[in-house]
Amino acid sequence: MYADWNITLPALTGGEERRAYVYVPDLALAEPERRYPVLYMFDGQNLFADADATFGKSWGLLRYITERSVPLIVAAIECNHHPETDECGGRLSEYSPFDFTDRYFGTIRGRGALTMDYYIREFKPFIDANYPTLPDRDHTFIGGSSMGGLMTLFALCRYGDVFSRGAALSPSLDFSPEEIRDMIGSSRLRRTCLYMDIGAKEMRAGRSRDSFAEVTALLIEKGVWVDSRVVPNGTHSEASWERQIPFFMDVLFYDLREA
Repeated sequence: MYADWNITLPALTGGEERRAYVYVPDLALAEPERRYPVLYMFDGQNLFADADATFGKSWGLLRYITERSVPLIVAAIECNHHPETDECGGRLSEYSPFDFTDRYFGTIRGRGALTMDYYIREFKPFIDANYPTLPDRDHTFIGGSSMGGLMTLFALCRYGDVFSRGAALSPSLDFSPEEIRDMIGSSRLRRTCLYMDIGAKEMRAGRSRDSFAEVTALLIEKGVWVDSRVVPNGTHSEASWERQIPFFMDVLFYDLREA
């Protein structure tokens, strides 16, 4: 079962509507008493259908989880499509926990905390109230790519009482390296599982291998169970992230016990 509807994020873009998306296993109809883990994700428009995707190619996530009957609810929200120069900011602003300077857009005001506040105070309670979720920390996951991958790290570090596992695909680690180090260093990452990757072709195109290696090491030092992977021939694209779905699903479900 797949559905989408309009929502507003008043603290970020006022009364402007954007799409929210949810997938619930078809088994939920046949087994109404059963409950499922939930994976919350960013860039919801790019996950399920090519027709909705920003660049015309989605992750194909709907096809993957339906064909394999994955016992998982996926809930996501469309990103902010405004230019970064708008008063309300754009995707970089909404998906950054920190202020930073970009060579194209100048100073970006990080509003990632406002984004996560909406996910935790509004979106998650709505999903838990309306769908057959397992709402506890052990069964609540977070995931995304690029800036959404950075937000995944932020969510695990700052909201570890809500999220226990994550998938950060090609996370943007070069904008605010000092802040990321401080964020990880000051976090209490207890019983946390993370899949994190970077494409080999991304590194050749200039994305930092050193930042990826450093963040992996810092997370290991904090006791995070990290599955850190360099994707052979991987690129910074939905087509490449689609091919990583089996790998991060294995991490999200590894040794997971149903409540």
